[in-house]
Amino acid sequence: MHDIPREVDHTGPHEALAPTAAAARSRRAASRAMLAFLLQLAACGGGGGEAAPVSPAPPPPPVAAEPVPPAPPAPPAPAGPAPAGYRLVWADEFDVAGLPDTTRWAYDTDRNRLGWYNNERQYYAAARPENSQVVNGRLRITARLESLSGAADWGGQRYTSARLITRGKVAWTYGFFEIRARLPCGRGTWPAIWTLGTGGVWPDDGEIDIMEQVGSNPSRVFGTVHTRAGSGGASTGAATQVTDACTAFHDYQLHWTAGEITVGVDGVVYFRYPNPGTGRDRWPFNAPQYLLLNVAIGGVLGGAVDDGIFPVTMEIEHVRVWQAP
Repeated sequence: MHDIPREVDHTGPHEALAPTAAAARSRRAASRAMLAFLLQLAACGGGGGEAAPVSPAPPPPPVAAEPVPPAPPAPPAPAGPAPAGYRLVWADEFDVAGLPDTTRWAYDTDRNRLGWYNNERQYYAAARPENSQVVNGRLRITARLESLSGAADWGGQRYTSARLITRGKVAWTYGFFEIRARLPCGRGTWPAIWTLGTGGVWPDDGEIDIMEQVGSNPSRVFGTVHTRAGSGGASTGAATQVTDACTAFHDYQLHWTAGEITVGVDGVVYFRYPNPGTGRDRWPFNAPQYLLLNVAIGGVLGGAVDDGIFPVTMEIEHVRVWQAP
């Protein structure tokens, strides 16, 4: 293609336009320069055009929480009242209603016809629910004002009761014994929880009274040791006060080791009998003993009897025996 020359008007007015065209060209050049500058500025993130991406603000620092104290350690599970390491070897929880369990208990009726020791005045009945039965998870030993004159071994007694023993069933040498009981009240009662030596010779084989009480002084309970060197009125023992012994259950406890016998109530020891190390006369307690539970009436400790108190009952919630391995 070729350029076609244009005709130029040389008249005056046309010449007057020359400076204006130059100014226009100058403005266009300035505009192009400004555009180039703006493009360069935008490429560098400056003003004009789309804004450069803005980095997000950093998250605020975490607020320190109040320190939480560590939870206290859980208390150890109770392992029973026996010393650490002992294991339960025998128990009766009295959870079967009716007569006492004959695999655990026998009845002592040996002296009914001849009369009981200590001038006691009761007749001990065997397998008679009126005198011994399990009711609502408790063994009830009940003394009554009645004469069982029709019994073959009746000895003229005006009162009946029961005496349960583990003789011939089980006996122990050493251990921790606990009997939870509520005692009878009334003048003339003499409940006891105790042990005797299996040899059958008293006092040579020893006796340990875990709990004795008399109804004429119901808040006083006592523990005693009988040996050949000291028995009966010459025995060794101590007493403590249990003000609600007739209205509340308490744990009557014996801890018997090769070195010492201790007797207590509810975990509090009130009587100690250490092994003197002088032989069998004072320490026959290195041989088996069996357990007895009974309510005697009258006698040298029970004293005068108030016939208006009957029937009276000793209730027992459990009998438990632990021994060291």
